[in-house]
Amino acid sequence: MPKRQNPTRKSESNQLESILIVTLVFLILLSLFLPPAKVPQSQPYSKFIDLVESDKVERVIIGSNQIQYSLKSKVFEDESEQIFTTVPVTQDTELPKILRKHQVEFSANPATNGDGFWGFIKILFFLFLIVNLASLFFSRNQGGDNIVSPFSIGRSNARIYSEGSVDVTFDDVAGVDEAKTELYEIVDFLQHGAKYIRLGAKIPKGVLLVGPPGTGKTLLAKAIAGEAKVPFFSISGSEFIEMFVGVGASRVRDLFDRAKKQAPAIVFIDELDALGKSRAASGKFMGGNDEREQTLNQLLAEMDGFEPNAGVILLAATNRPEVLDPALLRPGRFDRRIVVDRPDKSGRLAILEVHARNVRLDEDVDLGRLAARTPGFAGADLANLINEAALLAARQNHTSVTMADFNEATERILTGLEKKSRVLNEIEKKTVAHHEVGHAIVGTLMPGTDIVEKISIVPRGIGALGYTLQLPEEDRFLMIEDEIRGRIATLLGGRAAEELIFGKVSTGASDDIQKATDLAERFVTLYGMSDRLGPIAFEQIQQQFLEGFSNPRRQVSPQIAEEIDREVKLVIDGAHQVALEVLQENQELLTKLAQILLEQEILEGSQLRSQLNLARKTVAIDEWLQTGKLTQNILLASTVNNGKLSSAN
Repeated sequence: MPKRQNPTRKSESNQLESILIVTLVFLILLSLFLPPAKVPQSQPYSKFIDLVESDKVERVIIGSNQIQYSLKSKVFEDESEQIFTTVPVTQDTELPKILRKHQVEFSANPATNGDGFWGFIKILFFLFLIVNLASLFFSRNQGGDNIVSPFSIGRSNARIYSEGSVDVTFDDVAGVDEAKTELYEIVDFLQHGAKYIRLGAKIPKGVLLVGPPGTGKTLLAKAIAGEAKVPFFSISGSEFIEMFVGVGASRVRDLFDRAKKQAPAIVFIDELDALGKSRAASGKFMGGNDEREQTLNQLLAEMDGFEPNAGVILLAATNRPEVLDPALLRPGRFDRRIVVDRPDKSGRLAILEVHARNVRLDEDVDLGRLAARTPGFAGADLANLINEAALLAARQNHTSVTMADFNEATERILTGLEKKSRVLNEIEKKTVAHHEVGHAIVGTLMPGTDIVEKISIVPRGIGALGYTLQLPEEDRFLMIEDEIRGRIATLLGGRAAEELIFGKVSTGASDDIQKATDLAERFVTLYGMSDRLGPIAFEQIQQQFLEGFSNPRRQVSPQIAEEIDREVKLVIDGAHQVALEVLQENQELLTKLAQILLEQEILEGSQLRSQLNLARKTVAIDEWLQTGKLTQNILLASTVNNGKLSSAN
């Protein structure tokens, strides 16, 4: 491995270079723009005329904006310089006559526009210096040894971490053990490449890390560089793309050239989808010549151009692998795809332990329990949870971070900040209290739902006037048919409670209805659980790792679309009617818990669990959960309720 320059010496060299450049620029500016040492003295025009008429002027040069004249030798004894200037009076037509009369030699300078060619050169040089000085002081990259100037627009903007400067190792990465095992091979090759070459093995040219946001893909790439102790080139896919066609391709070439010179090295491209989107979806006209496509073509050519064991490993990360060009994913380019998924319970525990190293924890903190209560949290979410709890503890002047701080931090992340300044009137409080208790009772009796930990009517977040906090006891990776029906019924439990107690509904159930409808639509179109339509997928999954996007429905006939809507409505109606049946069976408990909640605002712990354990479930509800079909008793109860004839009224 070639010997590399010490980073400290590089920094000192850069400082000396900057001082020399600034000094040189200052001297050039002085020579170009400072006035000459001797400047003719300016005199009033009237004095000039008097001198001419006194026969003391020897020579006159008339210009467009000034007159320069010289006096006869030693006219004034105290004057060391006999050359003067004056500003001519506009349209003085008598001046030539006066000069001829007194036999003064005179001539005229031709009119010029500024300094002509040399003035233009001065302006260009001045602008060149300004741009380069700005680049020198404000456009250094994070590595500290690349200068961005107008002449380096085609150079890559990769941040370079020299050997040993990356202090992240595999000990700092937790919860992704399978991915770490796969990447150990890359590290071993960079450290002991000879044994692979001796056996004829070829290390993968490219490794693609895919997974949801926040799972640690970038951290893993840095850990590889930290373990192997090799130069690490880091750049985002969007940094290749410019408004000028060809710049991105030039930057790709420059990046790989620099990496080959410092091999063994790692090149890491984050957010690869910004650069490597499929060319088939580039627009209306296939085979376009836009900047992104040219850059992608150059990247493909470079990946084919270097040898498998050249010592340059290309790592890339994306959370949208489905949009990448197939040419990128074929063997010989990105040979290996490693999924960095959300961690399971043991993985979350390991991540919490890593981030809690420098946090003073109280004796009552149980990280295992915290890991069990945070399913679906990625590594970034868990790091944020630790920091939020520490901030809360510091704000309340605690000497250590307690479990209560972690519980409050979890609620903040899941439901938002408390808004005690938002005051509800009595009708709103009663409506919200019965709504949330309705969620809790139905959720307690439905299969597959999470444990109800807390009910609150303290407003939180954006538009949430109350909330029911349900936390799981274990990780779940699939849902059974009856569990989906139970979740839909739980979502509709709040609206059902309002109907049962008040005989009318409020706008507070809008978010519940939206979630219930989405889940019911997936029940029919994606999971194929409708008896009438059968196991047919009517939706296309387009976002594999990104949530919050609706999947488009396949092209279906109007009759099938009508059947889908009818089946979705049947699922929603059945869940709604079951929620009404559950609450009518437990109406006394509903009223009692709502009254306690109005008095205390928050219900949790043993008091809440002891009350919810009294909830009763009928046989008819079990039949609906298993078959999805409503019995006559449930239909009758729903009909009575829809007619506003419930016993509460």
